[in-house]
Amino acid sequence: MTQPKIIGLTGSIGMGKSTVAAMFAEAGIPVFDADAEVRAMQGPGGELLAPIEAAFPGSTGPNGVDRDKLGHQVFADKPALARLEAIVHPAVAAKRAAFLEANADKPAVVFDIPLLFERGGHEAVDTIVVVSAPEDVQRARVLARSGMTVEKFEHIYGLQLHDAEKRARADHVIDTGTTLAETRAQVLALIASL
Repeated sequence: MTQPKIIGLTGSIGMGKSTVAAMFAEAGIPVFDADAEVRAMQGPGGELLAPIEAAFPGSTGPNGVDRDKLGHQVFADKPALARLEAIVHPAVAAKRAAFLEANADKPAVVFDIPLLFERGGHEAVDTIVVVSAPEDVQRARVLARSGMTVEKFEHIYGLQLHDAEKRARADHVIDTGTTLAETRAQVLALIASL
């Protein structure tokens, strides 16, 4: 049995990746959203609460993982972040495998993975789509988010490959520094070409 073409969708923070993922979904391409899966597994009753609490005491509660408390325990602490990733990544990989199995009859699927290059996920996809916008647009979008600070933005930005490098490694680039209609037209043209 053939498997669907796997489109790896990535882009740095504030580039419009979630918007583009929604456009793929609207066009009938199933989307696996790695971040949404993590949020669900770390939310109320989520399967990752017990192992995260065991590794990072006090980081969970009745509403799931307390992102601020967990963040304080792993922010700028590489060994702690590695322990967290050792809990989260295998669980996400299992969800992704189940998603692929459930959509085995589809011609294509999208893996929406923010750190596609940084975590080696680009090796598991058939084609790479990078969502990109000018740096000033990116910065304005991110700093407009509730609870975002310049320090948090700079930290996240520092963990991600630079946008120019992502674009250079992409098979396709979707420019989101334009109107939604123009972005949607790019997505539909890309789907048609694949």
